[in-house]
Amino acid sequence: MDFIKEQNRIYAEDENGKVIAEVTFPESEEGICTIDHTFVDESLRGQNVAGKLVESAVEQIKEQGKKVNATCTYTQEWLKRHV
Repeated sequence: MDFIKEQNRIYAEDENGKVIAEVTFPESEEGICTIDHTFVDESLRGQNVAGKLVESAVEQIKEQGKKVNATCTYTQEWLKRHV
């Protein structure tokens, strides 16, 4: 699956342009991005798509020299296990 990376957002679309996976991470404070939303279409669940999205978001945030925060419960648990 190819992810489309934008400022503060990473997502994937199906062949019709419908968003089927997404993570958003706006800058909530100076130098801190908060991962606040993770979505994976039901057809993709159980395939670690959310984990890959969050991992990509964390990498992008750190590449920008910013710190990672999370209000999304999935991401909070992911960070406990992986960071």
